[in-house]
Amino acid sequence: MKTIGLVVNLGKQRVAPLVEQIVDWLTARSCRVVMAVDTATALGRPELGLPREQLVEETEIVLVLGGDGTLLHCARESAPRGIPLLGINLGHLGFLTEIDVPELWSGLEKLLAGRYTVEERMMLEARVIREGHTVERVIGLNDAVITKGAFARLIFLETHVNEDFVTTYPADGLIVATPTGSTAYSLSAGGPLVTPELDLMVVTPICPHSLWARPLVINAASRVRVIVRSKQGEVMLTVDGQQGCKLEFNDTVLIQQAAHRARLIRLKNRSFFYLLRQKLSEGERLNGC
Repeated sequence: MKTIGLVVNLGKQRVAPLVEQIVDWLTARSCRVVMAVDTATALGRPELGLPREQLVEETEIVLVLGGDGTLLHCARESAPRGIPLLGINLGHLGFLTEIDVPELWSGLEKLLAGRYTVEERMMLEARVIREGHTVERVIGLNDAVITKGAFARLIFLETHVNEDFVTTYPADGLIVATPTGSTAYSLSAGGPLVTPELDLMVVTPICPHSLWARPLVINAASRVRVIVRSKQGEVMLTVDGQQGCKLEFNDTVLIQQAAHRARLIRLKNRSFFYLLRQKLSEGERLNGC
């Protein structure tokens, strides 16, 4: 019997009846279904609830119902335990999710029959060091972003790769992205697209006030060290657009490859370039292009 976890974005429309159908379908096939206590309570199924720590320890597979943001959040929690994730898209583009709702039941049939592969993706670890002490530590699948606040002027970010000084960027910010994150914020800032099986990092300045400043592609084993050299205005570190902290003058942000990797379940034989054609054209239609 498989123990299958459900992670649900409760903000999506009509998600409750869908979850009920999934629970009934899996239970009828001798699967144990669990979810976080708060989610189970909100959906009227408190008997399925487990504390988050226990949920991660007991599940063999996690179904993620939401969009890419929900999957990014789940990847940070599941990666240390090596739990594979199946993303079910209830959002818009869904670069990371694997199936849409119309494909749900055939997809679950494949899952239980073992007709799937697991794709591993590199993750990042970001640490904030202040006066010699680590004050924040977080992993992410997409990117670590250092940006100015809404009313701040340019910020100055002294940037090193390993022991080599690169430059002090006068910019709106700096993105360090994984190959997975190359299709996210880094792409919007002019960074390159990278196929996801590679292990590397992309360093992309945001609106740099320097003509020569261009995105850098560096080895995954590298360590990026960024020192905040701005005394005025708000500066933030954000990981995957979800977790963040305020930075202070002379704070150092160390970004490197994480020890853990995200594991994504694949049911289809789709290439990265097929997804690009499909998802980027969908994005243009959604934006009215």
